[in-house]
This record gives sequence, structure tokens and C-alpha cells, in this order.
Amino acid sequence: MDDVDRKLLNLLQEDATQAYAVLGKAVGLSAGAAHERARKLRESGVIRRTTIEVDPAAVGGGVLAFVMVDSSAWMGDSGKRFAAIPELQEAHIIAGSASVLVKVRTGTTEQLQDVLRRLYEIEGVSGTQATVALETFFERPVSTGV
Repeated sequence: MDDVDRKLLNLLQEDATQAYAVLGKAVGLSAGAAHERARKLRESGVIRRTTIEVDPAAVGGGVLAFVMVDSSAWMGDSGKRFAAIPELQEAHIIAGSASVLVKVRTGTTEQLQDVLRRLYEIEGVSGTQATVALETFFERPVSTGV
């Protein structure tokens, strides 16, 4: 991956609906060459998917919480159980005092409480510690180094 690929990735992260002619011009390539580079980035797995960004509060997800999940056993084989809870946006095996860190979005704190109950239903989960975000300063896309 070179600097042109990195610039192309940055532009696509800003707005993936841009025409290849616009993208190519911005990085000094023809539309066809920009399209080919994007295709190769997809095939190699650098671009995992193309999506849109939705305002969570506008669709009923105004409560954001990060939950540290304690366990009595190794949780590395529990990914599908965590993924089955639709309010979980991310789940990570972590090092430290907890075993898993999850990012949760719900509409209300009552719904958050229900998510916590469902986390306890996962085999091995022995505790949770939730931190509710009051405000988000920013969220960044992945840095490409350019």
C-alpha cells in the first residue's frame, strides 16, 4: 500500500459515495485507475465493507455505554453469544481486570439494564461494570497514516 492508496482510503472514509472520477482527480489518477485501486483494496481485505454512518440518537440509540465484562472462564469462544445481542456494537477480548469490553447503544437506561441482564446469561460471565457516556466529543475512522 502506497501513499496514493492511503489518500484514497481517507477520501472513501469521508464519503464512500464519491464518483471514481472525483476520487481519481483528488489523488492524481484517472477514474479507471482509482476504481482499480479501490477494487484491489477490497479484494485484499483492506476495505472490509462500504457502509453509511447513521446518527444513533436519530434512530433510538441515544444511550451509549461501555461495559467491562468479568468472567470466571476464558471468553475467547463466546463471540457468537455476544454478537447475538443486537444492542452490542462492538465486543473485544481484553487484557486487564476484565475479560471483555463491549460498546452498547440503547434508547433508554432501562434498555441498557436489560442488555446487562442478557450479558449475564452468557456462560462464564460473572460481573459487569457499565460506564455511560454523557457526550461524545468525536469518533474517528481508522487512520491510514497520511
